Amino acid sequence: MRRYAKPIVTADSLADLHGPATGSVTLPIHLDWSGSPEYDLNDSARMVDYYRTVLIEATKPSDLDDYLDRAVLVELWPSLWLPPELRTAWEQRFPELTRPGGTRSAA
Repeated sequence: MRRYAKPIVTADSLADLHGPATGSVTLPIHLDWSGSPEYDLNDSARMVDYYRTVLIEATKPSDLDDYLDRAVLVELWPSLWLPPELRTAWEQRFPELTRPGGTRSAA
């Protein structure tokens, strides 16, 4: 079985997630080095890409606090494709992510 190679970072608390929920956001290079770091959070597809990118690429809890919003994360959680180890770490730390409207989705 292949293991997830990146260190897994989770938030200290979902209440600390106070990032933007709308508008345009440009992620710093350590979070998005793809060449397209600007995200229109008013576009639902770009919002999903943005959340997935931040969750996977975060190097410290403050990355999550600054760029994710608690309410949006909880809403998007069931539909986000994430590496299984990352999803499991978040769900073990925050079981509320798997509760209503959060039926657990396949990773």
